[in-house]
Amino acid sequence: MTDATTDATAGPPWEPPLAGTEAEHLVGALDRLRTTFRWKADGLDAAGLRARVGASSLTIGGLLKHLAVVEDYTFTRKLRGEPFDTGEWDSPEWPFTSAARDTPAELYARWDAAVERSRERLAAALADGGLDQLAHVSTPDGRHASLRRLLCDLIEEYGRHTGHADLLRESVDGLVGEDPPEGWKPIS
Repeated sequence: MTDATTDATAGPPWEPPLAGTEAEHLVGALDRLRTTFRWKADGLDAAGLRARVGASSLTIGGLLKHLAVVEDYTFTRKLRGEPFDTGEWDSPEWPFTSAARDTPAELYARWDAAVERSRERLAAALADGGLDQLAHVSTPDGRHASLRRLLCDLIEEYGRHTGHADLLRESVDGLVGEDPPEGWKPIS
């Protein structure tokens, strides 16, 4: 896969390629959303991670934990059918509601580690069979999703939740913007 970060004209490392393969564009779009989400979540203390807007119960901490779970679930259970430890889950809302009990360091570490594992699993899957390979997950009538579909679903998931994080972060400290500043690296 072409690495856009090695091309000086490509822009920031989170920018998808200007002209690449379908896989490069999908992975690039996902990584851009991951980076934007992480930037919106970055550097907050416990109060900032627990902040809410209006009647919504969503928090940036809850989104960090939820997306970490989605990353792991997508590239273990859905893609390969591998066991997925649900641990202390008592409802589908568990990642959102339990995040308030986690420290900022735990939430950031959990998301960062899940994304790293996902990147490795996705790269291996792309090398092993490309976007057309069928995933383990299937519909009740036995039709299997492709890796392409899993990637598109994850892009959609991040698109939705990055928008949520954008609103939540603005309410915490006024941070706005579409992309991290040039040279940005996570501090938390």
